[in-house]
This record gives sequence, C-alpha cells and structure tokens, in this order.
Amino acid sequence: MNALLAIAGSGLAGIIASTAFAPWDIPWIMVPAVAAWLWLLRRMASSRRVTVLLAGFAFGWGYMGPLIWWMNAVDPAAWVALVMAQALFYVLIAWALRAVLRLPGWPLWAAAVWMAGESLRGAIPLSGFPWGRLAHTTIDTPMESWVRLVGMPATTFVLVVMASLLVLVAERPRRVLPAAVAGGALILWGALLPVGLAGAGDTHRVAVVQGGTPGPFLQWPRGEIFELHVEATAEIDEPVDMVLWPENAMDIDPLTEAWAGDRLSEASREVGAPILAGGILNGPTSTTAYNAGFVWTPRGHQETYVKRKLVPYGEYVPLRQQLGDLVPRIDRDIPRDMLPGDEPGDLRIGGAVIGDTICWDIAYDGIVREAIGGGAEFLVVQTSNASFEGTSQLRQQWNISRLRAIETGRYVVVPSTNGISGVVTPDGEVVAEAPLLESSVMIEDITGATGTTPAQRLAAPLEGLIAGLALVGVVVAWQAGRRRG
Repeated sequence: MNALLAIAGSGLAGIIASTAFAPWDIPWIMVPAVAAWLWLLRRMASSRRVTVLLAGFAFGWGYMGPLIWWMNAVDPAAWVALVMAQALFYVLIAWALRAVLRLPGWPLWAAAVWMAGESLRGAIPLSGFPWGRLAHTTIDTPMESWVRLVGMPATTFVLVVMASLLVLVAERPRRVLPAAVAGGALILWGALLPVGLAGAGDTHRVAVVQGGTPGPFLQWPRGEIFELHVEATAEIDEPVDMVLWPENAMDIDPLTEAWAGDRLSEASREVGAPILAGGILNGPTSTTAYNAGFVWTPRGHQETYVKRKLVPYGEYVPLRQQLGDLVPRIDRDIPRDMLPGDEPGDLRIGGAVIGDTICWDIAYDGIVREAIGGGAEFLVVQTSNASFEGTSQLRQQWNISRLRAIETGRYVVVPSTNGISGVVTPDGEVVAEAPLLESSVMIEDITGATGTTPAQRLAAPLEGLIAGLALVGVVVAWQAGRRRG
C-alpha cells in the first residue's frame, strides 16, 4: 500500500474516532473509525516497518489532538506535549496490531492488543492518562451496560471485536450474514443486560453545592471561594443528611488556620449536617500540599481522603529542579508539589459511607474499585474545572462519571466549583444538573447500594487475562514472522 496514503488515512481515521467524544458526541462513529484503521493496517502487511510506525503516530495525533484540545486552556505547549506522548502509545499499538492481524483468529488478537495498549497508556508514564478509552464512548448506546458486566477494559475489547467484524465484511462481503449475526448479538446482549442499583440500601438526602468562582482561575483573593461556598450552603432551607462541596472549594487549610475551621464548623452547625469539603491542606513541608476531601461537623474535622492520582505539571512538577530555570512559569503557578494519598476514599458522613474521588481519580478503575470495596454506598466526584471553562473537558469527564454509575450500580454525585455539577442514577440517567458558571444548590434523595456488580469482581481479572492474551499474540506473530524469514 502507498505509504503516504496509509499514513494520511490513519490520521483521518483518528480524527473521525475523536468525534465520538464531546463536543461532537457521535458515539456510533467509533466502531467504524477503528474498523477503518484496522483495514488500513491489514493492507500494510508488506509495508516497511517505519510506514506502520508513522501510521500509528498519525492515528494517535488525529485521535488525541482534537480529543484533548482543551489542554490549550492550560498552555498550548502542554497540549502538544501530551498529545505527542499519547501518540507514541499508538505507535506501539500499530506495531503490535500489524503483527497479530496476520494470525488466524486475528479479530480476537487485535482486540486484546488494543485493550492492552489502552491499559498501558492509562498506567504510565507517571500516573498514566486513562482518557479517551473506547469504552468511554458507549454512554447513551446499547453497549453501555457491558461495563456493568465486564468493566471498562473488557468493554473496549468488545468494541474492537465489533470493528473487526466490519473489516471482515469489507474484505469478503459474503461474510456479511455471520458478521451481522455476531455483531447484532453483541449489541442485543448489551441492550438486554440489566442496569440499575446494586441492591437497595438506605436513602440519604444530599445537598450538592456549586458555589461558583470569584473570578478567573486562581486570580481571586485568598479565601473568597471559601466564602462563596459558605454563602451557597446557607441557602439550604430544608433538612439534609450531608452537604457536598467540590474540589478546591477551600483555599485555606482549616486544620492549621483556626478561624477557617471555626467558620466551617459554624456552616455545618447552621445547616444541621456534616459537610464534605474540598481543599488544599498543608503538607509536611512548606513546599508540599495535599489535595483533599474532608468531612467536617460542628465538632470539627472527622475523616479525610487525599487525592491519589495527581496531575503531573498541574498538581506537582516532576524534575522540578531541572525544569524550573527553563520554565519559570512552573514555579510561579505550582509553587508547592502535592503529595498523593495512599488510602481508598471510603468516608463516613451523615450515616452513610461514600466513595470519594477527586477530579480525574474517577477515570482510574482501581481508585473506584477500592472505594467500593471499602463499603461505599454511592460515589462522589469532587471536581474543579475552573481552568477548563468553555471547553469539552467538562462534558468528557461528566460522561465518564455517568458510565461509572452504570459500572458500579451506584448513584454518582458530582459537586463542581462551576460545573458540571449534578446527580446521576445507577442506570446513567441525569436527574439533576446545575447551570454552568452559576452558584447553585441541588437537593436530591440518594439510595445507597448494598451489593456489587459483576464488573467489581471481573474487571481486573479480565483486564489481566486479555493483556496476557495480547502478549501471547505478539510473541506468536513474531515467531511466525521469523519462520517466514
């Protein structure tokens, strides 16, 4: 196949795949887009290795570039760097796919390789970047319930199998009937799989506070965002079991600043319920801090969850000493390195156990799984998207949260400083959503879950099994290639 055509076609396939996510939200486009790239890679069986690697790089740029365009809100250089890093994973995926696409039963090998590549991308470097997984595009489609059965990694596997069926039909139209039956069965099975609450427990009346921000991101006087959330909480005029604040609702440490702790205790006393606050707590040194969610009552501090998956160059600076002189903005905007927590987010508040996650914690399977393993009855996503106002990042993260509700069989409650805040039922439906960029309080009855979904037990073993299958496939393909000489 012509090298330039293969590389350009790969880039186009990536761009088409990116439209499955917000702001375009065309979820059904993902499977044919992946099928198009698999078809191209099948045509590159005799192409030079460098052509295949460049095709992978082109797909990665076409896919991740538009998908995370919102990184430009932080810095254009950050967008370029992140897209470049993610595109390199698709170079590896392309190399592995080209190998296994020549094996008998290649659709299963290809699906395993793609899932393994996603898992690797979500784990390294540093804390990884599990954004833009194929499974994320199943929300509001018949395939969304697959995540409740097998988890997100194996759902990606299923979607790539469906894409492979389209390739089989394109290559041999006479296979259209068996391929249609197989693909239809996967869709029908997804449509029939049960969703909903994983065992009904107690009902809790929850107030979700979106206090808003007092100006452009990080340009407001210290303490003003705290006051906005105190004022919004004071508007609650009916009994509630708990009040949920977003990430960074406090920019003052109430554990070391007595007046801030007293103010928070007073707010809790006046509303008659404990508050799950979100704020930056001082670390063990003057150059460190914690991004935390903490339960506060009229008696003061109770329990704390510290964010476990931190954003490199957003919440801490790897190689700070080496980069500080090169990029002075790093030291100015991130003067302290946040330290990650090491405990799950199962917190006791208002007679319930919640599973607290902070911002993009929600994208990591293990974080959610461990919180539920600790007895969480519903999930809370404390988030602050103030730096991404007007971008698709808000909706992309919101859709991941909705999918988590289906996967876990639990309500998901999202308090954000300025949006998107809301409440999602265990079947992924939105029952409350606050207006963007406005102060708002939502009060909803949340039924806790007492059981677990199959994904809670199966997702991790299936991910390991499929990743092992991918490795076996690559080794078998490599040995077969050596024999062909």
